[in-house]
Amino acid sequence: MEGINYHSLSDFRVKKKEELDQLFSHLLGVLSAAGLVTLEQVMVDGTKIKAHASGKTFRREKSLQEHLKKAQEQVEALSDPHAEGLSWRQQKAQERARREKQQRMERALQEMKKLQEQKRGVEEKEEVRVSMSDPEARRMKQADGGCAPNYNAQICTDGAHGIIVDVEVTQAGNDFQQLLPALDRVEERLQTPQQMVGDGGYTSRENVEKMAEREVDFVGSLADNASKANGGQGRFPINMFVYDAERNCFVCPSGKQLKYEGKQEKDGQTFYKYKAQKQDCQNCPLKMQCCPKNEKHGRSVVRSEETAAMVAFRAKMATEEAKTQYRRRAQIAEFPNAWIKAKLGLRQFHVRGLVKVKAELLWAGLTFNLQKWIRFLQQQALPVRG
Repeated sequence: MEGINYHSLSDFRVKKKEELDQLFSHLLGVLSAAGLVTLEQVMVDGTKIKAHASGKTFRREKSLQEHLKKAQEQVEALSDPHAEGLSWRQQKAQERARREKQQRMERALQEMKKLQEQKRGVEEKEEVRVSMSDPEARRMKQADGGCAPNYNAQICTDGAHGIIVDVEVTQAGNDFQQLLPALDRVEERLQTPQQMVGDGGYTSRENVEKMAEREVDFVGSLADNASKANGGQGRFPINMFVYDAERNCFVCPSGKQLKYEGKQEKDGQTFYKYKAQKQDCQNCPLKMQCCPKNEKHGRSVVRSEETAAMVAFRAKMATEEAKTQYRRRAQIAEFPNAWIKAKLGLRQFHVRGLVKVKAELLWAGLTFNLQKWIRFLQQQALPVRG
């Protein structure tokens, strides 16, 4: 029952991350051999976990430079422990604290340069800011609409018995770019899953097409951008306009033509725009039902054209089987997130830095799977009642 130094335990967790990762994969092999992992259906889900930092610690580059200078001066001014009346242990702790602060400031400036490179050429209302406490944390939107320093935890769960088959931590505020890396990691740990299920955060045309190329069935939810462009309260929907393929135009309910204006490529989809003449709409008796707010232009509609993979995806998602598969996602994918936060208390990471938080989430995933395995073995040992 001897106490363990906090820093020794923290260092062990990080230094043994590779061995922990191997242990996680070995346990998955055991669970797979026991029939608890099938990879017939893998759910992918992301959850925000707060960083070990306050939102008040975010600073601009000039402020970080000033804090770094002060930290360097403090390290250089470390004096004889006897002069300050400190013990050897206290002096070493003080030295370590000051050096760690200097290192955090240096990392914060490195992260600042990285973010500035990423945002170069993009108009930003505010200057780039980085946390002094955890430079690798990012400000992300919260469920309550606010922003706070977070990490994006990605968890893949097997649909058979709810075993976690992969965990990862990213700095991305959204999930669009996380689907294919998750597939790569699951393949590396085990093998290619037959099907992956993700919510609207993972469902983009690019992901649908790439999953089709890799011959992995993908089930998700995709918004219809063409409907958004054509819809709107108090306006005739596009299904009231008839498309004439021979003349490449639309005909409105009043019989007027909407002529082809041009096309736009966006997110793997082609949009074709058609527009009516201003005088046709201004003199139309149906204007108040069709386009009441159009004063300077005539009514326009957008026709979309999709790839074969997208056409097949939409047709699949319209079936009851695909809808049933998608409805299973919430109960399977979101349970590990809730369990890790509620049972293990991991609503906020206890360590700082991307490497360390990845290790902490890996420990949480291993703990979850071990408890699942223990419950399975206990159920196997129970006597069968007649």
